[in-house]
Amino acid sequence: MATAQEDYIKARKMGTKEYQKALSEGRYPYLPALDHMLETRTTLKEESIGTIEIPLPLVVGTVTKGRQESFARNFMPLLPPDTEFGAKWISLMNYQTEKGIADAITVIEFLGKFYVMEGNKRVSVMKYLEQPTILASVTRVLPPPSDEEDKEVTIYNEFLKFFKCTSIYNITFTEEGSYQALATAAGQTLDEPWSEEAIMDLKSAFLAFSKVYQANGGKAYTTITIGDAFLVYLDMYKYESLKVPVAEEIKKNLSLIWKEIRIRANGNQIVFSEEPQLQKKNAIPIIDNIMKKTYTEQSPLKVLFLYDGDAKKSRWINGHEKGRKELEEIFPGIVKTLACDCKDTEEEFEESVDAAASDGADLIITTSPVQMAYALKAAVKYPKIKFLNCSVHLSHEAVRTYYGRMYEAKFLLGMIAATISKDHRIGYVSTYPICGNIANINAFAIGASLVDPEAKIYLTWSCLKEEYWREFVRENNFSVVSGPDLIKPKNADNEYGLYTIGENGEITNIAFPVWNWGKYYELIVQTILNDAWDAEASGIKDSAINYWWGMSSGVIDIYQCDTLPYSTVKLVSIMRKAITADVLNPFDGELRSQDGTVKEALSPKLSTEDIINMNWLCDNVVGSIPSFDELTETAQKTVQANGMPIIKTDKTSEKPTEKTEDND
Repeated sequence: MATAQEDYIKARKMGTKEYQKALSEGRYPYLPALDHMLETRTTLKEESIGTIEIPLPLVVGTVTKGRQESFARNFMPLLPPDTEFGAKWISLMNYQTEKGIADAITVIEFLGKFYVMEGNKRVSVMKYLEQPTILASVTRVLPPPSDEEDKEVTIYNEFLKFFKCTSIYNITFTEEGSYQALATAAGQTLDEPWSEEAIMDLKSAFLAFSKVYQANGGKAYTTITIGDAFLVYLDMYKYESLKVPVAEEIKKNLSLIWKEIRIRANGNQIVFSEEPQLQKKNAIPIIDNIMKKTYTEQSPLKVLFLYDGDAKKSRWINGHEKGRKELEEIFPGIVKTLACDCKDTEEEFEESVDAAASDGADLIITTSPVQMAYALKAAVKYPKIKFLNCSVHLSHEAVRTYYGRMYEAKFLLGMIAATISKDHRIGYVSTYPICGNIANINAFAIGASLVDPEAKIYLTWSCLKEEYWREFVRENNFSVVSGPDLIKPKNADNEYGLYTIGENGEITNIAFPVWNWGKYYELIVQTILNDAWDAEASGIKDSAINYWWGMSSGVIDIYQCDTLPYSTVKLVSIMRKAITADVLNPFDGELRSQDGTVKEALSPKLSTEDIINMNWLCDNVVGSIPSFDELTETAQKTVQANGMPIIKTDKTSEKPTEKTEDND
């Protein structure tokens, strides 16, 4: 057994190594000092937490500069053993070995991390011994209020709600909304204290996961916390399975989802496939023909479409259902499809997937982002089945996502709207404030402004609790409206697409965007038939795949009525050809938002990521992006599932306050 002096020498080597590493990386090599970071600490609000066990990994620095340079950043000693400091460290190590350190240290907690006011050497000894916790008297310093959004402070404020419910410190995250996601997974809320049993269940589950995760490679992922990885695990496996944790079961489950964890550690990167890759790159014909799976009438490609509603009632689902039927017509006998309506509970979803798996399903398609959570669990359970989810911002390896560049069609519709508007006023009805949809609004506004620089787009939403879009249209007396994209499958009306309203209230359809789902599914199936599905993923490292196809591939288009003026039809035709040839993009060059210039003239077009994550409105849009609380319950679920933050903006248009009908 090593002596305390030998332990000190070893600890000092660890400190020296950390010191040199920090210098080589251009970082400060000593302990961070809170007073140096917060020069105004004495003016900030403080709270006494009491004496509790705190996680040693979260003890990251000291409060004052006094002993700061005696330790490396990892709290290992730097001074020689024959110094007074070294002698005290060695004595403390002996005491810990013989009796155990029982006295609490004193710390300041700031933004979820601890800074030592008294007890630095005790922390050093306990960290050297790799102890998980230490007893501490904790005082919390709250961050100063700020008008500017700060991600770290936002996450910390979410932690404070979690801590108030659980008194748990050691579960930390790097993304907003994670504490709420954890509470939901545990069947709890952040509005009231959890029961002692619920807290113990969480502690037990997290501890068991942490041990297995770190022992099997988790330490390598330094860009995420164990809490982040824990949430990834809970995306795939039920929380109940961890209430009585079994290490071997956790290890087995982790082995199936390391790709998902790597994607999370890589910042949830998404590779956008903007054109169909129908053929396998770097093909070796002889080998590929041997390995390739062949589908025939005797052994068809089996595809299950799982809907979260009724195709007979939903505009959106009805479009996908038409696409499913077209798919079978395109590949008669070779592709066999099945559709299941109203699978909106986890139990129903699991039953449908289990039945499809037993029947030999090759591909399962889900058409709503709210289905992603269920699809993920199913994809891990059945790794040989290919899974798709119709969304644009969700990053997972086990489930690929797909959507369309609808903004291209909206750009053309905006141009058409401006040619027929007589008063420069165009109403616009949008659905959900989710990724990609804000770009649709702005592309429409830009298209209109190119034809009519005085055009104004009056924006409303069909997903608001207290407001109704048809009432908005009536009260503002618009003569030109961009309504819902799709026709209602049941009790159809003509208030969809781009339409005009006559003085007598007569509605005339002018044009509408087209989702060619049959074409989309044809192209996806073709990648499978050509053995290009797996090949596309082979060249992508630690990123998810999203099919983000547009007019050039035929999955997006517009329909125009035959009464449009010849000049309008010609203009749209020219612009459509330019878009499909990739020589025109509405987000190229100068862009101006309601808040000022987004980018200057001659600037390159926005990146795909910037277009999808757009959270601003063009300067000729009258209206705003609604706050989360303004949305209906269904819309809130969609927004939460899709992952796009809702941006609160000032309201710049007067809207009706009375709801007269159900939102459609």
